[in-house]
Amino acid sequence: MKLWGGRFTKETNQLVHNFNESISFDQKFYKQDIAGSIAHVTMLAKQGILSEKDKDAIIEGLEGIRRDLDSGALTITTESEDIHSFVEAELISRIGEAGKRLHTGRSRNDQVALDMRLYVRDEIDELDTLVKGLLTELLSLMEEHLHTYMPGFTHLQKAQPVTLSHHLGAYYEMFRRDRSRLSDIRRRMNYCPLGSGALAGTTYPLDRDYTASLLGFDGPTLNSMDSVSDRDYVIELLAALSMISMHLGRFSEEIIIWNSNEYQFVEMDDSYSTGSSIMPQKKNPDIAELIRGKSGRVYGALMSMLTVMKGIPLAYDKDLQEDKELTFDAIDTVKGCLLLFTGMISTMTFRKDVMEESAKKGFTNATDAADYLVNHGVPFRDAHGIIGQLVLLCIEKKKALDDLSLEEFRSVCPVFDQDIYDAISMKTCVEKRVTTGAPGAEAMKRVIEIYKKELAQ
Repeated sequence: MKLWGGRFTKETNQLVHNFNESISFDQKFYKQDIAGSIAHVTMLAKQGILSEKDKDAIIEGLEGIRRDLDSGALTITTESEDIHSFVEAELISRIGEAGKRLHTGRSRNDQVALDMRLYVRDEIDELDTLVKGLLTELLSLMEEHLHTYMPGFTHLQKAQPVTLSHHLGAYYEMFRRDRSRLSDIRRRMNYCPLGSGALAGTTYPLDRDYTASLLGFDGPTLNSMDSVSDRDYVIELLAALSMISMHLGRFSEEIIIWNSNEYQFVEMDDSYSTGSSIMPQKKNPDIAELIRGKSGRVYGALMSMLTVMKGIPLAYDKDLQEDKELTFDAIDTVKGCLLLFTGMISTMTFRKDVMEESAKKGFTNATDAADYLVNHGVPFRDAHGIIGQLVLLCIEKKKALDDLSLEEFRSVCPVFDQDIYDAISMKTCVEKRVTTGAPGAEAMKRVIEIYKKELAQ
């Protein structure tokens, strides 16, 4: 069934139909389409545009279609142009004449705008649940590793000692912002376009506020031309999904590095690893690599949608049909990545001893050694040079600063005393950093409490 055709004298060319149809992908939001139609006819009856008898018949028919689609008793065919025409045709076949009144006061333009908003809103809620699940897992790991010492890096070079809790906390902040962005998008897009018609509203006395309330919107959209052509919320979502993908990619990159033979900071669980077809010793971090790679796919959807939208004049144009496949794929990709990533990090083993030893051998306590001299009256610039000489000595002798004898310390500077060892221990270097945002356990505990309260809301 087509929702148009009265002024046409020829059948649509099959290739044209195939190129034009959207039911192969927009069937994904049949639930949203039916929910919108039920709200629409409920409003029509309230306004006296549709009889109560017809309303009841239509709603009963639509609910039956939804049940049958859910159960698989009814199959969506590609004979229809889109999901809207499929549902309407099926309704008419089930209830007869009353079904033909479903589309009163409505265009496919505002119908598809509504369906897409409802679908995106539902998906944002699911994405929020997945991001929250990842945050919950990260928070658990942060509490567990408050005293797991490791090197912090700049330029991929060992810089200063931190804790695994603090390192994971940086990613917690990223995903926390991602969750906030999803919430912002949901709030900003939560207005109902139904009732905008093709582009100029309708002469029927629709109650758009009532329709909006039935569908859980904050109100109706305020310009009918913008209502049918707006896809800002789709672009915003794709941008937010790109950010999530980027954060997952950064984290995956670190896990891949940490899993290497050279680092050995983590041991990947067998259930989230793969092997080699020729090298029997291999255990590859393929899941982390795939998650890292999927970011390009999501970025592509964002750039494609921006390109589609840049040249579209008001109001509705068929170009807007391109929003669906791009958005559906990006959403599904990110949802899968979030689920897999959360499972992967929950099963990983962190090798605390290796991490701490790496921090020591990387001279990450050099800054603290310089601060020790400053606290004993040595100017910082001189202290910086003295510690540089000690690092050279360590490199020559293949030692960490912690392993130098007091005599070796004093051979470079006589100011050193026995308390230097406590001053440059990993524990001291980390735990004395207690300002908000620092890696010390007390600082981390305060931050963790803030996160817990947020997640409980």
